[in-house]
Amino acid sequence: MTSFPGSPRLLKGGIVLLDSETSAVRRVINLQYNPDTLSRSLQIQSTSNDSGDRAEALRLKGPPVETIKLDAEIDIADQLEWIDQHPEVAQLGIYPQLAALETLVYPTSGQLQNQNRLAQSGTLEVLPMLAPLTLFVWSKNRVIPVRLTDFSITEEAFDPLLNPMRAKVSLGMRVFSVNDLGFETKGGGLFMTYLQQKEQLAMKSQGVTLSAFGLGGIP
Repeated sequence: MTSFPGSPRLLKGGIVLLDSETSAVRRVINLQYNPDTLSRSLQIQSTSNDSGDRAEALRLKGPPVETIKLDAEIDIADQLEWIDQHPEVAQLGIYPQLAALETLVYPTSGQLQNQNRLAQSGTLEVLPMLAPLTLFVWSKNRVIPVRLTDFSITEEAFDPLLNPMRAKVSLGMRVFSVNDLGFETKGGGLFMTYLQQKEQLAMKSQGVTLSAFGLGGIP
């Protein structure tokens, strides 16, 4: 005999970090509450933007540049209900959750120290530090390689130790395509899967006949 929960089980959106060299999962960050809205924009990459040549009017240079923006909320209420499982809440509030998100846009302290050692040793060329591959996960149809481009935090409701109890986080992301990552990389493969899923979903949309637009004579 099985029991049915009082409310449906919802999948949480989140962010997954993959090692940029081995593709091993380094960290999973769940969004505590799924945002109510998610906005996306697609900037079309057309050759017609660069030239008045009519022969180029229908040509595309590649996938559009897609950007995603969302606002997420973090609240201490869930942890307070299970304080025995989250003893750090009383001392730290939601600092750990905020830190997990903030470190997405920082190089690690180890990388910074290594860069400093290389510079101090006289290394002629110090390469920029390599970040992990960031995936934005929003349902099984959207597992997308992204780079965070905008990040802001508004902290609210502080406890007596000035630990934040609630916060609003705004995230801006740019989707990486095969133009950015190449076809042979993990990120490039994930983008191609994302595109193919779009194509499959488009095939499932309800078709409209040309006659509905008064265009039945088009061959």
